[in-house]
Amino acid sequence: MHRTPPLLLNTTDVEIWPGGLLRARANAEARLLAQSLALLRRKRDGRYLAAILPHGVHALVPRLAREPGVDEALALLDALPGRSAAAALDDRVLPLSGLQQRLDGLGLDAQDYARQSGLALEPEPVLLHGAGRDRFARPLWLRRRAAQGWRRMRQHAAREGIALDAISGYRSHAYQLGIFERKRARGQSLQQILTVNAAPGFSEHHSGLALDIGTPGEPPAEASFERTPAFAWLQAHAGGHGFVLSYPRDNPHGIVYEPWHWCWRG
Repeated sequence: MHRTPPLLLNTTDVEIWPGGLLRARANAEARLLAQSLALLRRKRDGRYLAAILPHGVHALVPRLAREPGVDEALALLDALPGRSAAAALDDRVLPLSGLQQRLDGLGLDAQDYARQSGLALEPEPVLLHGAGRDRFARPLWLRRRAAQGWRRMRQHAAREGIALDAISGYRSHAYQLGIFERKRARGQSLQQILTVNAAPGFSEHHSGLALDIGTPGEPPAEASFERTPAFAWLQAHAGGHGFVLSYPRDNPHGIVYEPWHWCWRG
């Protein structure tokens, strides 16, 4: 029987995950998560905030009501009794307010960066659709049409003997900020990081339309991917499924060549 893909609801501070998709981090959580209909997760650090059970909300942190974004998340969840209501959210995105404060912490001016890189600010979608799992068995989230395109493209490739797997899909602004903070902590300069990673707020991964693609046996996100039959197949067929290579060699954005990074354009 055909299973309806899961949905991820997104707010500025909180993600609402379907029940059963996230792993328990302690024995005490295991039974609770197994019974949950949904789980509220803080975006900036991944902390589980509350489990939504058939009989109500079970807080997983002290003073749940004081957590930023919890009221917004619960209101969004209450407004979605069915899939038809969710479809109305397919084109909605989150506001970009507060992003500049995050960029200030990196010493980065959004307007200057946009002008120099030619990259656009990418708001996060309110609703993301499950597109299977990535290479690391994590749920893969994309916008609805991108998810449909990825499933069709992967099936098409498989029929022709080509194995494609996803390395990563949607990433939040907070996730991208964490990448920068970890690299800065390892001693990399801001300019070094920007040649490999778009600034938080400017990555196509925020849009839910982009994904990094690999093939089994090939290391993830390496230029050597261009020498694989999988990459040759993508060059020939990805456009027919709505995907384009975002960062070819000598691209105008100053991003290193990324043969693995493809974005759904329709």
